[in-house]
Amino acid sequence: MRSIKQPGAPVAERIQWVEARGRAFAFTLEAGVPLLEAARRGFAAEGFAGGVLSFGRGALGPFAYVMPALSKTGENAAFYSDTYRPEGITRAKLGSMTLGMRDGAPFFHCHGLWTEADGKASGGHMMPDETVVAEPFEVEAFGIDGAMFTAEPDPETNFKLFGPVSAASTGARTTSRAFALRLRPNQDFAFCLEAFCRAHGIARAKIHGGVGSTIGARFIHGGATEPFATELAITAGTIAPGPSGALEATLEVALIDYTGGIAEGRLIRGDNPVLMTMELVLEVLG
Repeated sequence: MRSIKQPGAPVAERIQWVEARGRAFAFTLEAGVPLLEAARRGFAAEGFAGGVLSFGRGALGPFAYVMPALSKTGENAAFYSDTYRPEGITRAKLGSMTLGMRDGAPFFHCHGLWTEADGKASGGHMMPDETVVAEPFEVEAFGIDGAMFTAEPDPETNFKLFGPVSAASTGARTTSRAFALRLRPNQDFAFCLEAFCRAHGIARAKIHGGVGSTIGARFIHGGATEPFATELAITAGTIAPGPSGALEATLEVALIDYTGGIAEGRLIRGDNPVLMTMELVLEVLG
């Protein structure tokens, strides 16, 4: 399987996880409000301090983003491009966000695909402090209670990355068991989730959110992304018994690589290792 050498030693536990409670809900982001604050307000209105969300079409402007890039210094296995700030209104096609905390304040990690005002199709990593909701649009959210994605230094990748930590309950109304996860590098995305569910007696689960990176990508439709550094959003995902009765993860994703190549589709199980991280929430259905 493809692998990328990281600057630091791998830790023994390859999945960082916290069991929590959660609930799915939808809300509309307010226009004229920074995307981070609009998301925070939506979760807070339902009693949650954090969680994950996904969206389809939306309008953003002002807007700023970075794309994956090669590392110039060798201090990381891959890095970010300079910041792009397209003029006018950027029309999102899709996005996935993790809402948590960094340095004691709300923060998000958000990847997506979009079309800029000049017609350029692009994608990548949205900048929380420079992205504003231009027109109201609806998002599908999943709030978590008892866990929080918190940005902490990660010696393995030499980045400050979101990972789930235990958090005091906010008393929000919840409907289901949930697990907040962060998958560490160089393990297959699908197999990792399947093994986690087997280990925790989960027979069926739905993925909410989903932000991270893979080492290129291999799709069941035959397409492949060869450049190794990607920014990826999960667009749909489940873990459920396959035809043989064994658990199988079905992962629909969208990504951009460091050359600007865009790809969408269902990942092949067993051939899509994590590059830096993968954050998501599993809602336990059975």
